[in-house]
Amino acid sequence: MTKPRTKVLAAVLASTALLLGACGGTAGKDAVATGGSFQFHSPGGQQEIFYEPSERSPVHDFEGPSVVASDKTVKLSDYEGKIMVLNAWGQWCAPCRSESDDLQEVHEYALKHNGTVLGINVRDFNPEISRDFMRDNGLTYPSIYDPPFKTAAALGGVPAAVVPTTIVLDKQHRPAAVFLREITADDLKPVIDKINAE
Repeated sequence: MTKPRTKVLAAVLASTALLLGACGGTAGKDAVATGGSFQFHSPGGQQEIFYEPSERSPVHDFEGPSVVASDKTVKLSDYEGKIMVLNAWGQWCAPCRSESDDLQEVHEYALKHNGTVLGINVRDFNPEISRDFMRDNGLTYPSIYDPPFKTAAALGGVPAAVVPTTIVLDKQHRPAAVFLREITADDLKPVIDKINAE
């Protein structure tokens, strides 16, 4: 039973590497990753993974153009010392659309608890559609425009095929929780509280 799951995970990670490799020659405003040491894995294909502080290691820093203001660059390192709720999303993705209200609620909650939500907009190759989605849904949290999901490499190779993906980073920008599924505010608020209590 373990072997097929291992093969499936290996195939997903291999396809992620191929996807990232195919986009590797693109220059300009694509998201860029540097530094870090976290390596993603999903034991037994789990959709929720939690890391105790002793098990955590930092992710690579990354940056990219803002979805809302394409002339502005957003960097993970801009939020040093903050809890980060990273969410890979696309307006084409039904679960992403469904969870957007929850993410806005989490963003407002996180702002009061030393954190923020940072979106990573993937596979939306028309930035205006992404901007319209954010405006129409009243989403005020920052979001990086990253159609090829290059930031997946910075995040230890999270599967680019799994959207939405939400990763909660602690104040040292180490993954504390990973959700490979649609989330709710009730999923994320306790994780933020737990990190703040550490």
